[in-house]
Amino acid sequence: MRKHLISKVREGSIAKEFDIVPGDKLTAINGKEILDYFDYEYYITEDYLEMYIEKENGEELILEIDKDPEEEIGLEFKTGMMDNYRSCCNKCIFCFIDQMPKGMRESLYFKDDDSRLSFLHGNYITLTNMSDTDIERIIKYHMSPIYISFQTTNPELRCMMLGNKNAGKALEKVDRLFRAGIEMNGQIVLCKGINDAEELERSISDLSEYAPLLRSVSVVPVGLTKFREGLYPLEPFEKEDAKKTIDLIEGWQNKMYKKYGYHFVHASDEFYLLAERELPEEERYDGYLQYENGVGMLRSQTEDFGEAVGILSERAKTDEGLKRKEREVSIATGLLAFETIRSMALRINEILPGIRINVYPIKNEFFGERITVTGLLTGQDIIRQLKGKRLGEILLLSECLAREEEPVLLDDITLEDLEKSLQVRVDIVKSNGMDLIEKTVGEVINEQTDRSNSWKT
Repeated sequence: MRKHLISKVREGSIAKEFDIVPGDKLTAINGKEILDYFDYEYYITEDYLEMYIEKENGEELILEIDKDPEEEIGLEFKTGMMDNYRSCCNKCIFCFIDQMPKGMRESLYFKDDDSRLSFLHGNYITLTNMSDTDIERIIKYHMSPIYISFQTTNPELRCMMLGNKNAGKALEKVDRLFRAGIEMNGQIVLCKGINDAEELERSISDLSEYAPLLRSVSVVPVGLTKFREGLYPLEPFEKEDAKKTIDLIEGWQNKMYKKYGYHFVHASDEFYLLAERELPEEERYDGYLQYENGVGMLRSQTEDFGEAVGILSERAKTDEGLKRKEREVSIATGLLAFETIRSMALRINEILPGIRINVYPIKNEFFGERITVTGLLTGQDIIRQLKGKRLGEILLLSECLAREEEPVLLDDITLEDLEKSLQVRVDIVKSNGMDLIEKTVGEVINEQTDRSNSWKT
């Protein structure tokens, strides 16, 4: 029977009242073995529990607990999943991890393909390592929505792209999830000359049969680093390729909107920028269901900033001190978001002429210049390209580069390392358009702003 190490007992909780302490182990609830977090969450909703606890000295206790169904026990465990993460068993021709150089921290090389992470964090899964029992548990616990990496609905082509002879048959599991009423979101990583054009048409057509339980499908171009020696030969998309892809997708958006009232399939921001086309209007993103996958990020940021800069403009009309304020700051961003961020900086400067904002596009020399998203920039590229530049009082970085609780970039360079190398204070822009304005201006503009939405460019 599995034993789950307890790492924390919350103050004022039921567990605290029963003298459960960190270091104790949970072994069962009501005589049932706990495999992972989902078993635990399922069984603790009962109003009577017999909780099997093993103390650090080996003593075994059965605690009888009467509780309201919604009342929490108050336990946290050493591993949040209460189980090991499941790794990917595929050999995908487009895998980004296979394109990373050696010598980076070990956690970056782990390939997860875990349905539980899909439900908890929106990670995409391929379904290839899921057993019938796994599917039954998703249905039993109604783990919804599940995020599925389709790539193609052509079984033979899917086997080739995923490097797994069972990848085509794995698509049958989608039928079971659909029949059980499990909501899904999908992804297609598009590879030029492989699953685009006619194959993409086929895939979207097939996937449309799962609407409306399949709430969205994102189509994103394969990311190609310079570390592809010995890997499957893949080509980058060009401007005309992007135009054709967008035309195909927008045709399906029109069909699906007429039938279901939502647009269903979406091209990533990268396709629109490559095609040099205007981003879709906000309504066409259906609530930004694929935001984390690079679909609608720039539109969302533009809309959000528009509201925030309106507040700044009104405040500047009545606040002479703010209007006269002088300050110089810098922002480092990937090439994908550069024009968007620069236009925002210019708008702030129009309202407050004394605020100088230097926006620096950072080329991804580490992974290769075809990688343009901010989240994959490294500290060494930022340092190398900003050395000797005017940085002002502070250098601002997107939250997708580093978080306050873990201030480390992909190449293990910390924010403190950046500050020492560039001789400037570094801060993270987290939240929304108003957070960007307040970090650049250097003071609170609107106390009532909701800062819950994260920008990840």
